[in-house]
Amino acid sequence: MKLNSILAATVLSLTLSTAVAVAMPGMAAQPEAAPTTAPAQPIAGKVLEILNSGGYTYLLLDVDGFKDWVAVPSLYVEVGDEVELLGGTQMGQFSSKALNKTFDRIIFSAGPTDKYNEKRKINAHKSTDMSAPAPGKKKAEGKIIEGLKVEKATGLNAYNLEELFAKKDALHDKKVAVRGQVVKVSTGIMNRNWVHIKDGTGANADNKLVITTKDEPNLGDIVTAVGVFHKDVDFGGGYNYAVIMEDASVK
Repeated sequence: MKLNSILAATVLSLTLSTAVAVAMPGMAAQPEAAPTTAPAQPIAGKVLEILNSGGYTYLLLDVDGFKDWVAVPSLYVEVGDEVELLGGTQMGQFSSKALNKTFDRIIFSAGPTDKYNEKRKINAHKSTDMSAPAPGKKKAEGKIIEGLKVEKATGLNAYNLEELFAKKDALHDKKVAVRGQVVKVSTGIMNRNWVHIKDGTGANADNKLVITTKDEPNLGDIVTAVGVFHKDVDFGGGYNYAVIMEDASVK
């Protein structure tokens, strides 16, 4: 009987200890620390091909003799550039509806490394400053009429500047038409011309849209631009545009 009493007491003690541990997690034994994973190594290589769509830039890189596709948030680079990107997650058989293309494998990166950003910033200051107003060879022909109210373009995809700025999220990556007065033209920058237009709309009537194009209007011209509207575009070197129209036809 005495032995049975001792066994019963032992069982009861163990049961109570378990109940306390469950009821008070802070007193339970700490789990074994999870193994740490080393951060992914940067991806460094030479740009062989560039595709842009849906707010992403897809880069085909030559990495130590191997070709790899890497996707990053919109980023301006040129074929032949040596880039360094943050390590990311690799996926196989990824299909992009926007590009109508399937990648056998692709790495998704958050973007350039701090080291590469600093290099781009230095290079930008040495050569081309991408901040507004855009640099380059300026055109001085024509006369700008300050405060001019420009009639809105016509058509289903036509907007004035006030509407473009207000609807920038919904219109991102969409083809639009806009009409305005040319207030600045900078030519021959990154194989394109940079045209700034105003239309007199907005609370302060000072909204300005930057447009990249192969066309070359004169200062003061009233033009209609048709192109793809983007928001939050980074051209490197610490310079970016909240909104911009690219690859536009300016007439």
